[in-house]
Amino acid sequence: MNKPIALIIDDEIQIRRLLRVALENENYQVQEAKNGQQGLVEITNCKPSVILLDLGLPDIDGLDVLQRLREWSEVPVVILSVRDDEQGKVAALDAGADDYVTKPFSSPELLARLRAVQRKNRPAEEISVFKHGDLVVDLTAHVVTRGDKELKLTATEYALLRLFVKHPGRVLTHRYILRKIWGPKSEEHRQYLRVYVTHLRQKIEPDPAAPALIKTEPGIGYRFVALPAFID
Repeated sequence: MNKPIALIIDDEIQIRRLLRVALENENYQVQEAKNGQQGLVEITNCKPSVILLDLGLPDIDGLDVLQRLREWSEVPVVILSVRDDEQGKVAALDAGADDYVTKPFSSPELLARLRAVQRKNRPAEEISVFKHGDLVVDLTAHVVTRGDKELKLTATEYALLRLFVKHPGRVLTHRYILRKIWGPKSEEHRQYLRVYVTHLRQKIEPDPAAPALIKTEPGIGYRFVALPAFID
C-alpha cells in the first residue's frame, strides 16, 4: 500500500526536520520545499496527499502560494504560521486553506488536524449517508435521525448541517458559510448564522450547552469535528 505524501513548504530547516520525524512516524512519505517557488514545483512533481504551508516564505507569501494552488487543485492544505491574528487566519481560510495551526505547535495536535482535513478529501458526490455515533444524515433522502427518532430540521438548518457534513474537520469561516447558505449579499449578517447554529446544536448535539460536534472557532467560524463513517 502506497504511503500518503506530505509536502512541507517552510523555510525553517528546524521546523522541516521536526515535521519530517513526526510525519514519518505516522507512515507518511515526506517531501520538502524551502520557498514558495520550489513548493509549487514540488506540488506538481510529487502530487501530495496533504500540504503543510508556512505563510512567511522568503520569496512568495504563503497566501499567494495558496491562491495559485487553488486555481487548479483541492489538495488539503494546513497553514503553519507564527501569525496569530484573526484577520490573517480568516484570509488564509477564505483563500482555501483547510486549517490553520499557530507556531509553536504540538505534534499530536498537528497530526490530528492532518487526519481531519484528509477526511474531507473524498468527493462529496460519493457520499450518500453520513454516520457519527447514533446521528445519521442521509444526503439522498434528506433525512436526519438520531437513534430511532427522525429529527425535524428546517430547510436552512438542513442546508447548514449538509455543509458541515461535507467538510468534516475543516474550519469554515463565517463569510464562507453565510455565502453558501444565504448568498453573497449576506456575508456581514453573522447574527443569522449564530441563531441557526444554536438551533441546529439543540437538535443534533447530545448536550447543546457543551457542543461536541459543531465547535466554535472564536472570531473565525465553526468546525464540524465529527469523525464520520460514510455509507454508500
